[in-house]
This record gives sequence, C-alpha cells and structure tokens, in this order.
Amino acid sequence: MMSGFLVSRALLSMSIIAFGVNALYPVDPRSWFKDKWWLVGSIWVCFYAVSALWGTHSGFWNIRINEKLPILLLPLSFTFLPAFSAKQLRVYTICMGIILLLGACYSCMFLVNNLTFYMEQYRTAKVLPTPGDGDHIRFSVSVALYIVWCIYIWPMLNTRQLKWLVGAIALLLTIYLHILAAKSGLISLYLFIVSYGIWQLLQKKFKTVLIVGVLLITLLVTAFATVPTFRERLTYISYTYIAFEQGDRSGIYGDIGRLISYKIAAREIMAHPWIGVGASDMMDAMKGGYDHWYPQIRNEDRLLPHNQFLDVALGCGMPAALLFTFWVFMPLRWLKRDRDSFFMFVTWLILFINLLIEPFLEVQFGVFVYLLFLLWQKATLKEKEKNTVTDNTLS
Repeated sequence: MMSGFLVSRALLSMSIIAFGVNALYPVDPRSWFKDKWWLVGSIWVCFYAVSALWGTHSGFWNIRINEKLPILLLPLSFTFLPAFSAKQLRVYTICMGIILLLGACYSCMFLVNNLTFYMEQYRTAKVLPTPGDGDHIRFSVSVALYIVWCIYIWPMLNTRQLKWLVGAIALLLTIYLHILAAKSGLISLYLFIVSYGIWQLLQKKFKTVLIVGVLLITLLVTAFATVPTFRERLTYISYTYIAFEQGDRSGIYGDIGRLISYKIAAREIMAHPWIGVGASDMMDAMKGGYDHWYPQIRNEDRLLPHNQFLDVALGCGMPAALLFTFWVFMPLRWLKRDRDSFFMFVTWLILFINLLIEPFLEVQFGVFVYLLFLLWQKATLKEKEKNTVTDNTLS
C-alpha cells in the first residue's frame, strides 16, 4: 500500500513538473511577476519555508513544503498557456469523466464484494476506499466539481451523442457520491444545486428554479430511501449531534473532534500569534494541547485543525494567515456578471467551504485538486474572451 502511495505521489509530481516546464519554457521569467495571484501564493508558501528556522522536525517541514510546491508552478503555467479551444475542453471533459468513473467503480467494488463489512463500517463513520490512497474527501470533492463542470460545459457539447455520454457520466457520479456518502462531496454537490437555484431565481427563470427545487428534494428523498450507506451516514451525523449536546468530548466522533481541534488550535495560535509554532511542529503543538486540555482523547483521534486558515496561522502565524486569506479571495477579481463567472464563482465557493472544514492544502492531492479545478475554470474564461475578441474583430 505504501509503495503504491509513493508511486502515485511521484507520478503526480512528475506530471505537474512536466506540465509546468512545457508551459513556461518559452516565457521570459521577468514576465512571471505579472501574475499577482501566483506572486501572493508564492509569498505565503515562503512563510512555510522560513518557519524551518524555529521548527524542530526537518522531515515534517520537508513534507509540508513539498506539498505546497504546485502553488509555485501551476498558477503560473496556466497563466501563460494558450487559451483552450472548445474541442480541447470537450476532450478534457470526456477523459476526466472516464477517469473519475473508473475510480468510482473501483470504490464500489469493495461494497459489492463485502456488503456486510462496509455497512458496519459506515456505522462508525468509515467510508469506502477511494483512489488517491483512500483520500475520500478530496476524491469526492473532485467528483462534485466535475459534475459542476459538466453543467457548465453542456452548451459546448456539439453532438447529441456527446451530451448523452456526458449526461450519463454525471448521473452515475451523482449516484456514486450518495453511495460513498462522504460529507465533503455531498456538501459540495448540494451547495452547487442550491447556488444554481438562487442564480436562476435572480435571472427570473422561475421554471428552472422549480425544476432545481424538485431535483433537490427528489435526490435527498430517493437517496435516503434507496442507498443504505447514505442513510447510515445521516444517522451517524444526527447521533453525533446528540452526543455533542449531551457533552461528549471523547473525540471519537468526527465532527466533535473537529470542534475540539479548532479550540486547541485557537489557543496555540494565541500563544504564538506572530510566527506560529513552525510548519514542522504543528502536530506536536496540537498533541501538547490535547495533553493539557483533553487528555482523555486517544492518540489516534488527535487531529490537525480541520480548517486550512487555522493550519496556516498555527504553523506560520497570523501575518501568514492574513496573506493566505487574501490569496484565497483574489480569484473573485476574475469574475464578471455572466454565466461563465457564475460557474467560476461556484467552483471557488465549493473549494472555499472545503478550506473551512478540512486541512485541504496539507496534502498533495488536495493542493492539486484545489488548483486544477480553479485554474481550469479560469482557463475557460480566457477561451471565451479570445472568442469574443475574434467575433468583434470579424464583425
């Protein structure tokens, strides 16, 4: 398992490097600094690098830095790539859909082969294995963002057969999200559905709003009635809420453990507000907090704060966290008042919500997912701008 994990990390790293070299090889490095989002991102990543000066675990520091390196490369690479053609976007849609669908089939095979075992697992908040070394959080978010992409790209699908194919993939992946029942993926999916309904309401397209509302209710009711893993997941969440209300602080329930990690992280940040504890010592600081305030919680239930903003503040201090926050919100400057910008916004919103509930950028897969979907959506804006300029020139 570990060798497969290392191989997948290495392949992803090599692919990112190859992509970056291909995009940036002919570009004058002096022009890199025109990309303000890349520049701000590079600065907050440098805070992680500098934190080695007051950290003690060089191995952990190296891991933290390596996971952030795509932030130094991918935004810049997408900036200087030529605009994608509509044909290239369609090819991307099919290829990405097939990859995710194969991943979903791999995941579901575990349930098919051992239904009793995995149903029991769902009663203790464990979910099906997924690609990405079992990282069900990032994988499910990827699936949800791909479904958003399918709705966005729909008008560009130029044949009926292609629309049927993409529609079928999106439907199957929607079903899979409810079978997997990972909270991050489901929150992302339903956040999109609600956001789409609100957007259509603002456009005064009341028929579409009605359809979206019916779809939302139908999905929830059907999933609860027919998908046992989804039903068990909702039951567990409601049980966790009851346990929290009754004062449970054992840390064995996922959401309660999150809240406890927030409290400990906030106390550690207040104790080290300017430079943090060092990116390499984040887990040590958290374990010390658990020992002091929640000694009853088992070692395996002790977490990094499940909030990326708290992670940055804990590791590098409040100045780095403020710069990181500025970086997160900078893509909103790319938006206009049109359909393309709505999908750009909802992609950003889904990723933003996941930053609030997960240490999303503390693993390589999370950094890749965050950058890929955000930058690919940005690339389509570039493609639309290119076509608009061409049309205006021809007219």
